[in-house]
Amino acid sequence: GAFSGVGLWGGGGGGWGVRVRGVRGGGRGGGAGGRAGERVVSVDGRPVDGLSVSEVVSLLRGDGVPGSAVALRVERGRAAWTQTLRRARLATDPVTVRRLDDGAVLIRVAAFTKGAGTRVRDAVRAAPAGAGVLLDLRGNAGGLVAEAAVAASAFLDGGLVATYDVEGEQRAVYAEGGGDTGRPLVALIDGGTMSAAELLTGALQDRGRAVTVGSRTFGKGSVQMPSALPDGSVAELTVGHYRTPAGHAVDGRGITPDLAAEAGAEERARTVLSGLGGGS
Repeated sequence: GAFSGVGLWGGGGGGWGVRVRGVRGGGRGGGAGGRAGERVVSVDGRPVDGLSVSEVVSLLRGDGVPGSAVALRVERGRAAWTQTLRRARLATDPVTVRRLDDGAVLIRVAAFTKGAGTRVRDAVRAAPAGAGVLLDLRGNAGGLVAEAAVAASAFLDGGLVATYDVEGEQRAVYAEGGGDTGRPLVALIDGGTMSAAELLTGALQDRGRAVTVGSRTFGKGSVQMPSALPDGSVAELTVGHYRTPAGHAVDGRGITPDLAAEAGAEERARTVLSGLGGGS
């Protein structure tokens, strides 16, 4: 639930390199002037054309020392400028819940850290009868697969969540029984929705449990498992790739939303949820 960074979220720019997708609200890192929509030109003087989003993020995080500076050059339209950001230790609340004006419940999951799945399930159980749920997975870089499976259990009555291979052996992830299968549900996704968050999205979409709104997800379908080393450190090794319940591969492809929406995605999602009977 904590990391070192500059408080910016990046995503693919549709053939135009890496763009700033969001700025951490109130965070020290993003407070230096980054704005959504700016295209990243260079980091500490190194051009980033041809680099992936993950590689650019790695450059921005650098050595991860709080207080260290990084020079970020960006452009918007014909204007380009360089700004200095300082890395900071940023903490996130993995799950936030609030009631919307129309009676629906917004559950935002920032990351699937330990305990996040249970918090999602508790929030759904505590929601008023008949109230729809807007599940916001935008900018969720993933986390623990087990936690994503628990979150899926909030909306599914058991059944398959995903499959994956480990050294040629197929394994499966299942939801627990007893989930709320009737409550209207819309999931918000974008290019920052990754890994375990994509696993949850794929399960809800393939099983017809949620309408997905937003933009194509990141496409990180790899599965990592920890391996303890003699010096006490831990190496995470990629052991396979997962597939959605319908057998769709996610790695390098992402998940296409049922309803595409960039600007105003949340408003569009709320309209859809209202149409499903989840809001007044």
